Amino acid sequence: MGKTRKYNPVKLIVGFIYKDEAVFAGAKNKLRRKFGSIDFQSPAIDFNYTDYYEPEMGKGLKRKFISFRRLIRPEGLYRVKLYTNRLESRFLSGKSRLVNIDPGYVDMAKLVLASTKDYAHRIYLRKGILAEITLSYRNDSFSPNDWTYPDYRTAEYIAIFNQIRKLYAA
Repeated sequence: MGKTRKYNPVKLIVGFIYKDEAVFAGAKNKLRRKFGSIDFQSPAIDFNYTDYYEPEMGKGLKRKFISFRRLIRPEGLYRVKLYTNRLESRFLSGKSRLVNIDPGYVDMAKLVLASTKDYAHRIYLRKGILAEITLSYRNDSFSPNDWTYPDYRTAEYIAIFNQIRKLYAA
C-alpha cells in the first residue's frame, strides 16, 4: 500500500495576454502585492498563435510570464485562479477584458496551468477550477503533451519555463 506524504511547495507562475503595457503593469502590481516579490519576468512576446482573444481584446496582443519568489502549496492553485479571475474583472473596457491572466505552477517534473474550461485531460480541483499538466520535464527540458497549446510548444516558451524551473531548483 502506498503511503501519503505532504507535497512540496511549488513555484507560482502567471502568464498575461494584453495590449497595453500600463494594464499589464497594473495587473502585475496587484499580483505582487498579493503573492510577494517577483523573481522572473519574460520579455514581451507577440501573441499571434490564435485569434481567439481578438474579438474581445483586439489585435496586436503581447504575452509575458512572471514567477514569484515565495512558493505556494499546489493544492491552493484553485484559489489563485479565482483571484486572477476577479482581477481580470477589474481591468475591463465595457464588458471586454483588457488583460487575460493565466496562473499555474512549475515543479521539478511539470508545468501545471489552471483553467475554468473542462476537457478530457483536465482534473477538477475545487469551486469550478480545473488543472492540466501542460508541459512535462523529460530529457533535461520541458516537453509538450498532446493537448499542449501551440504557443506553449514553442522553443521560446519552453526556454522561459526551463529558466523558471532553475530558479525553483536553486
